[in-house]
Amino acid sequence: MNFKTLDDVNVSGKTVIVRVDLNSPVDPKTGKIQDNERIKAHAETLRELSDKGAKVVVLAHQGRKGGSDFLPLKQHAELLSKHVGKPVKYVPDVVGEEAQKAIKNLQNGEILLLENVRTLDEETVEASPEEHAKGILVSKLAPLADYFILDAFSVAHRSHASIVGFAAKLPVIAGRVMERELKALSELLEKRDKIMLFMGGNKPEDCIKVVEAILNRGKPEIKLLLSAGILGQLFLMADGFDLGAPSIEYIKKKKFDALIDRVKKLEEVLGDRLMKPADVACDMDGKRLEVTVKYLPAPGPIMDIGGETVAIYTRLIRSASKDDAIIVKGPAGAYEYEQFRKGTAEIYRALAESKAFTLIGGGDSSTAIRLVGLRPEDFSYVSLAGGALIHYLSGKKMPGVEILKR
Repeated sequence: MNFKTLDDVNVSGKTVIVRVDLNSPVDPKTGKIQDNERIKAHAETLRELSDKGAKVVVLAHQGRKGGSDFLPLKQHAELLSKHVGKPVKYVPDVVGEEAQKAIKNLQNGEILLLENVRTLDEETVEASPEEHAKGILVSKLAPLADYFILDAFSVAHRSHASIVGFAAKLPVIAGRVMERELKALSELLEKRDKIMLFMGGNKPEDCIKVVEAILNRGKPEIKLLLSAGILGQLFLMADGFDLGAPSIEYIKKKKFDALIDRVKKLEEVLGDRLMKPADVACDMDGKRLEVTVKYLPAPGPIMDIGGETVAIYTRLIRSASKDDAIIVKGPAGAYEYEQFRKGTAEIYRALAESKAFTLIGGGDSSTAIRLVGLRPEDFSYVSLAGGALIHYLSGKKMPGVEILKR
């Protein structure tokens, strides 16, 4: 791929600004951020830079202004210190005298985390690198640095100041997380002739966008689409099945029924390459009840695919060869409830055993993987991105990826 990585530069004694994504879930009761895979992954990049003798300045955000999760980054520095295995200094300042002094005083190998970059109003403005370069963030910090390292693929779909602005003033390098994400996506979209898709979760429009974009690209060809979650329910509705009042009400409340025409179009284009649920599992007073689709409507809200569907889908996944690739978007059902975890658990186990290249995407996939007793290492690649991954797979340009090509 045509971008520079950490293998291409000597950072010893150099000051590097590293944009990572530390945005984390927050416990509403305690206000504490929860440890997660993103922090662990970015810690690897920061450790490597420190070990190589760089002076490391870290930029990140947490939440948005006005939100309950809009917090200072002191807790993040503590978690980073744990995962890096070295102290990560923190200053409650982004561009002021305290931040600038701390940067100038950095010694080789030291790591400094600046305050939540979204405390600056200019940060979330969508603008070009050249426009952002005139702002306070870049104009104050770029003169203090030698390189800009973008390690946050998960925010690369945004043209924000801390993501693209430094590209107008400094050489841009891909961090290890960014490098791994782009290489995994290249493996799928550029090196494979055919792919299998498993599309579930509760964001059906994201799934539809991905399928439509891959169909429009022409390559790789979609070998099979295994549908589950809300998308699977919409395919059943498109075929005239009555899901039952609870599920229909939810779909209408979320306005997912507006997607039916696009779902029907996909059904026409995919033909026998489309797999729809043969049965579903619904909630009956807190217990799992499986219903074959010919016996719909379901007496309770549909929460998972049923056992027959699980058997069909896992057989197809296990039959994939090493030349195949499988993209996974979302869980099979409401995996957060133990009684409705079966579909997700069995599908993910089959994926872990598959010979195919498996890319697991979606913001909460790491949580689902651990809940079903697996590890990210059990798959070819687990993406740390949510919206950015959908953006990329949907064929849209990513400002953060474009600056790497400069």
